Amino acid sequence: QVQLVESGGGLVHTGGSLRLSCAASGLTFSGYSMGWFRQAPGKDREFVAGIGWSLGNADYADSVKGRFTISRDNAKNTVYLQMNSLKPEDTAVYHCAAGWRGRTWSTSAMNYWGKGTLVTVSS
Repeated sequence: QVQLVESGGGLVHTGGSLRLSCAASGLTFSGYSMGWFRQAPGKDREFVAGIGWSLGNADYADSVKGRFTISRDNAKNTVYLQMNSLKPEDTAVYHCAAGWRGRTWSTSAMNYWGKGTLVTVSS
């Protein structure tokens, strides 16, 4: 069975940094596009960052460009999200997801989801 397990969330002040990790098992990791999505209280789940099986091909939501960096280590079956200059509006549950369709970042296009890790940014 496929399992995605996020870690690295926590409480941080405005301007701080966190690194999220997502460990994958039960799939051929290098054959999947990997994405990070977030869901804030009372809002829909939204795309944050994604990376395809081509390691240099990454996409970002406009709201996080220049602050967040997605990367993956296929040898470790792990995808990362480095988050810098955090803002209160970044507060959300962050989920990683795996998809068969390259660079298609709608929630409906993703095939597997992790349970999420909570990021809280205080003002």
